[in-house]
Amino acid sequence: MNERADPDIALMTEIASRYYMQGETQEAIAGRMGMSRIKVGRLLKRAQAEGIVDVRVRHHPSVAAEIEQSLIRRFGIRRALIALDCADAEQQRHEVSSLVADHLSRTLEDGTMVAVGMGRNVGTVADNVFTQRTRQCSFICAIGGSLRAGEYMNPDHICRRLAAKFGGESETLYAPAMVASPELRDAMLDNPTVRQTLDRARRADIAMIGVGDLSEDSNMVRMGWFSPQEIAEARLSGTVGDMMGYDFIDLNGRASTTPMQGRVIGLTIPDLARIPEVIAIASESTKAAGILGALRTGVIDVLATSATNAHTLLHLDEATRTRDED
Repeated sequence: MNERADPDIALMTEIASRYYMQGETQEAIAGRMGMSRIKVGRLLKRAQAEGIVDVRVRHHPSVAAEIEQSLIRRFGIRRALIALDCADAEQQRHEVSSLVADHLSRTLEDGTMVAVGMGRNVGTVADNVFTQRTRQCSFICAIGGSLRAGEYMNPDHICRRLAAKFGGESETLYAPAMVASPELRDAMLDNPTVRQTLDRARRADIAMIGVGDLSEDSNMVRMGWFSPQEIAEARLSGTVGDMMGYDFIDLNGRASTTPMQGRVIGLTIPDLARIPEVIAIASESTKAAGILGALRTGVIDVLATSATNAHTLLHLDEATRTRDED
């Protein structure tokens, strides 16, 4: 809906700005703008419904700090960004990704290079960047692209959106995300254009990646990259998830033995280990085992997830460590 179609949009924006940003009361706004307090309240509710106002609830700092410190002590990471739980999966993704966007806004400086993965969680970070200070950063694709993923989840599109929000430039990896065999992958990695971009990504200051699960409803299945049978066989072999873009791992963070392995054009876990800060983002509750495996690789520095996932990780880690010790 545009302003011409709805003349109240400008009015709602002004009222919302006075109420939420300038701290004026509804009664004061009503007096200033010559309307009833009831109408002001109604327009504020409409502003929220129309998306003009985005109200978010955060954990009290003491609660978030307690969960964060537990994860830091248990897994040796530097930061944990923990979002409130949401019943709606899309809203949960936005809550988690907004924490990553805030983190980037505080840490990015001129000259920072960011290697960018693919997926819905990584893509949603760009939606939640709100900054008035530009930086001359480089956002580099750390994995190839896929027509089946669509623009929103492709690293090239994500890099372009991040560069538009923060300033700086984006760099495309001119290669498919996945090929038919490890042999074809090796041949693609020998291509000078591909090698040049991946070498730049390996020298990044920050890597931002997703963590995948191995469910029949995962993106890998829905987009046709792997069949449900391949997923089931991978699970039977001990695979619990993936990092970066289908670098498959078991619950202990080791590379899993599955025919799906070794077919991705992009950074690998050893590449990530050399990047100073690796941010892993996973909002979905189905990914707890995959997140635990990712944490146990030892390459994750910052984890962004939900409160439920954080608690599940701590319990699952304790349970599996106890079982392994027995």
